[in-house]
Amino acid sequence: MNAIEVTKLGKTYPGGVQAVRGIDFEVAPGEVFGLLGPNGAGKSTTVGMLTTTIRPTSGTARLAGVDVTKHPLAARRVSSVVFQDSVVDRALTGRRNLEIHARLWSVEPRDAADTIGGLVDALGLAELVDRPVAGYSGGERRRLEIARALVSQPRLLFLDEPTVGLDPRIRYELLDVIAGLRARSDMTILLTTHYLDEAERLCDRIAIIHAGKIVALDTPAALLAALGHEILELRVSGDVPTALKALRARGVAGDDTFAVGSTLTVPLHDRGGSDALAAVEELGLATTAVGTRKPTLDDVYLRLTGGRLAEAA
Repeated sequence: MNAIEVTKLGKTYPGGVQAVRGIDFEVAPGEVFGLLGPNGAGKSTTVGMLTTTIRPTSGTARLAGVDVTKHPLAARRVSSVVFQDSVVDRALTGRRNLEIHARLWSVEPRDAADTIGGLVDALGLAELVDRPVAGYSGGERRRLEIARALVSQPRLLFLDEPTVGLDPRIRYELLDVIAGLRARSDMTILLTTHYLDEAERLCDRIAIIHAGKIVALDTPAALLAALGHEILELRVSGDVPTALKALRARGVAGDDTFAVGSTLTVPLHDRGGSDALAAVEELGLATTAVGTRKPTLDDVYLRLTGGRLAEAA
């Protein structure tokens, strides 16, 4: 049985705004699955539907075989969620927040004490847990929120942009915490983010979502491999479509070339980087910068979500 099964899932808000447009995906037990996309792509709406806080307009979603619309309480019992916005009580200590959450989920007091103790150690909260949450930093509060979500020992954990708003150092530390979760259990994790490095570091597979639709779904390695081993990047000072036409006529640029502003990104596939650079020089293109590099997930995302120039020539 899959941990998550999503079929033709959609959400249209009042006024006809289609936030999610009939998406399909499955997540295996123990998998770390990423929903990757910018703000407004439909990531948080998807998590809202899966966690029963938003009612789908169409389609179905199941958590460990439980239909989230027909049996929302049962779906909540097998899952837990860390939302973007903080939900812990800042006037209470970290420990009191965890204890109250355990009571709300009917966790036996003895089991709760053991579980909380283990989570405090695993998430590095030992020196913080008996202090009021109001004195926590953003990263410390996030760690407490993750611990709170795990008190009920869910089979699935949803992390909705858990590092948003954190400074780079704290964000990096929290990523280590999240990476450590899978090392200590076989829990399934669904992570939404618009940070590509997070998705590449943490996820077994990634679904790239754009304008409410999934435009790619695969492992990070496979998504990168689709662009080849090397790309040519050049900043054009003249007309971008004209430069693209010249590169295509010379056999340097293919249909997967894309532009962001005045920068052309050209996946080279089997063509050598030195040959491509020589071709740019011979064509006499007006450029302010040109070079080759390895592709990144940023390139994958930009190619799929609006920067493509396949019909430019």
